[in-house]
Amino acid sequence: MTEKVQAGVAMLKVIESWGVNHIYGYPGGSINSTMNALQQEQENLQYIQVRHEQVAALSAAADAKLTGKVGVCFGSAGPGAVNLLNGLYDAREDNAPVLALVGQVPHNRMNYDYFQEFNEAPMFDDVAIFNRTAMTAESLPYLVDKAIRWAYKENGVAVVVIPNDFGYVEIPDIPYTSERTRNQALPKPLPDSELVQEALDMIKDAKYPVIHLGQGARGADKEYEELSKKLQIPIIITGLAKGVVPDSFEGNMGPINRAASKVANELIKKADLVISIGANFPFAESVYANRPFKYIQVDNDQSKFGRHHHLDLGIWSDAKEFAKKAIEISEDVEPNAYYKAAVAAQKDWGAYLQKLMDRTDEPLEYEQVYKEINRIADDDAVFSMDVGDNTINSFRFLDMNPKQKLLTSALFATMGCGIPGAMAAKLSYPDRQAFNIAGDGAFSMVMQDMITEKRYNLPIINIVTSNRHLSFIKSEQDDVPQPEFGVDLTDADYAKIAEGMGVKGIRVDKFSELHAAFEEAEKEYKAGRPVLIDANITSKRGIPVEFDLGKDDGSIYEDDQFKAEYDAGELKPFDEYLAEYSAE
Repeated sequence: MTEKVQAGVAMLKVIESWGVNHIYGYPGGSINSTMNALQQEQENLQYIQVRHEQVAALSAAADAKLTGKVGVCFGSAGPGAVNLLNGLYDAREDNAPVLALVGQVPHNRMNYDYFQEFNEAPMFDDVAIFNRTAMTAESLPYLVDKAIRWAYKENGVAVVVIPNDFGYVEIPDIPYTSERTRNQALPKPLPDSELVQEALDMIKDAKYPVIHLGQGARGADKEYEELSKKLQIPIIITGLAKGVVPDSFEGNMGPINRAASKVANELIKKADLVISIGANFPFAESVYANRPFKYIQVDNDQSKFGRHHHLDLGIWSDAKEFAKKAIEISEDVEPNAYYKAAVAAQKDWGAYLQKLMDRTDEPLEYEQVYKEINRIADDDAVFSMDVGDNTINSFRFLDMNPKQKLLTSALFATMGCGIPGAMAAKLSYPDRQAFNIAGDGAFSMVMQDMITEKRYNLPIINIVTSNRHLSFIKSEQDDVPQPEFGVDLTDADYAKIAEGMGVKGIRVDKFSELHAAFEEAEKEYKAGRPVLIDANITSKRGIPVEFDLGKDDGSIYEDDQFKAEYDAGELKPFDEYLAEYSAE
């Protein structure tokens, strides 16, 4: 006689078979059969009780972004389901495989206007690549297995709605999983040698080529360092590609646009050829628009060709394999003035940033905070960067290498992703250091889940840069220009709030207190406890390098008033470097 098992338990065993060892969610009456199954499976699958369903979904998305493995979250019918959407859209926009289990009233109460009952499927149609409601208890584990396969296939969100009574029903205890296929990696597309040679010919004909590197090149840092030096082509990066090649590499000019470096923006203005490698650049319509460069795109997804710029040459290839082939068949390019000028300009930009970090007078500024983060960061740390001015500042001031990881809500750009990302980092990589870096606006959206850090003993270093403003939006209003409105924030003592949740809170009001605060935070982290530093900084704006992109007649760095405002008297236009090295 076939053994029996509750359908909810069978469903969780399927999830476990795919290598998932934790799941995020919040209880509710319509998800109680899943809670019952979680209680039975708690030795095999850790339940992480968050304090808001958006944190569950954001954490699951972060798991997927960090590891490539499916992240799993759940919410109850009605408000719980609605609250999941924010994190699920983040997963969709960043192509992260996520499974969302959604509660529903018992099947025999559906369509009777029952408490918290409504047609949930249409709500998830836009966000999900797979969206089904279980129709029988027997189909539940099969449906979840299928959902996971679809999440992996499309790198997206799969939703399964579960009428609550189905989870309690006993069904045959037989294998329901297809996970034995999960280690069969898809073959990487290899580049066509003739097309690579055509790209090299275009590079040879170009005067000012740049490589625009995306996170599709992750794991190919050595290859792109070699290719950059061999062909004398500087690299600019997308934000999420920070750390794909080390910040210390001489040819890495950093990201472009607003959260950017000076030199990267200057190079995209000058470029006559852009070689995009595994890059998704959502600001292309404004940054690339009306620029006459030729465009080569290398991508492993043919559907992405031409989405950001008119395509002169498309090469369907894995990023690493393209670099290896280009290195193999290309000839060394003699050192040239263009590459030398880019390296020199980037060196001076780095010196400018270092000058800001090295300042020791009051008041406390964000650059000094980042210097301390760099000082205590392990060489394989994970940085969960919340959305706002810390996006700009992390891209500029974090000193990263390919062993470290940077995590954020990139395209959806939802505030409040910092804590969920840091929790995912500690759960996925328990032995690695995890930082949550957030402004007071973003932190206050999810600060209730400091309790979750405490509950599960997650030693996270939380850095809150409190400046009492939504500074990113404040700057946008200034640039319109329009009166600043609605962007000032009521202050709070986040160190005291952390203490109220059982987490060590350290308030820093002056630069003279900063070093000791980070020393104390590091001790807490090493003792296995979460900690929070509330760094009360000014609301000063960092240098808006994007202003130069809109200046077609010359350089913003010829404007002495602009440079004086941002303490940047030493910065000079890229053309001055080019003239200097061309004269050698």
